[in-house]
Amino acid sequence: MARGWGSKSVEDQKSAAEADRDAQIKPRMSADERAKRERKQSLLLSRSQVVSRLKVATNPRYRAQLESALDDLEAQLIEYE
Repeated sequence: MARGWGSKSVEDQKSAAEADRDAQIKPRMSADERAKRERKQSLLLSRSQVVSRLKVATNPRYRAQLESALDDLEAQLIEYE
């Protein structure tokens, strides 16, 4: 039984070492790339919120405001593609 635990430990150490090596090889994002990715995620989240609100909105003025916001968000998202 002890032998099984030991071999599993060695196997885990080997897989952890491989994962660390792969992580080091993988190129890291620059600050600009990370900021762009975060901004795009923020815009996508805002877009989904506007779409959700638009589905239930009944007031014509509010719907027009949401549609305008949606158009603006989609225009901004085009810049990130």
